[in-house]
Amino acid sequence: MDNDVSAGSATSIVGRLALGITLLAFGLGYTNVINGVSTADAVSIAHYVGGVALFLVGLLAFRDGDAVSGTAFSAFGALWFTWAVSAGGSASDNAAGLFLVLFALVALSVTLAGGDQLTQATYGLFFVSLVLLAIAQFAGNDGLGKVGGWFGVAAGAVAWYSATAALAHWPTVLPRRAAGRGVTATS
Repeated sequence: MDNDVSAGSATSIVGRLALGITLLAFGLGYTNVINGVSTADAVSIAHYVGGVALFLVGLLAFRDGDAVSGTAFSAFGALWFTWAVSAGGSASDNAAGLFLVLFALVALSVTLAGGDQLTQATYGLFFVSLVLLAIAQFAGNDGLGKVGGWFGVAAGAVAWYSATAALAHWPTVLPRRAAGRGVTATS
């Protein structure tokens, strides 16, 4: 198989699609870029697609022997499910911020666990989004929350592209380039 194109397993493709859709809905809700759409509108997607479906895909990834995807999808499924069922609750801003920090640590762990470039980019952007959203919760800063939402949108777009690229056999890695003109590799 070509190193620049990866078919991906069916489990990882479904997981990336579920994560991508959930991140897009969640992030767009925080940005307020679509009139009348807020994070509250992402609750049902987060509950069923991001929570239940992603958790089940994580269990299937574990069954397939993919510990990194299994960990990521199961943990993020738990995140989305918990976020959805607690939406509209009476948690303090500090409690919500702590929740985001704890799941940011999970995102950091799976980012550092390795994998292909698109997967690491997805988890890395999600980590930044969660950190910014946590700080926004602690500080009561809606502007920073919007920036965190945009990072969530970017993470969702990368996850969606990653799944689509795997299905369509598009490139999934950036081409490597020599350091400069006239530089050649020697063995």
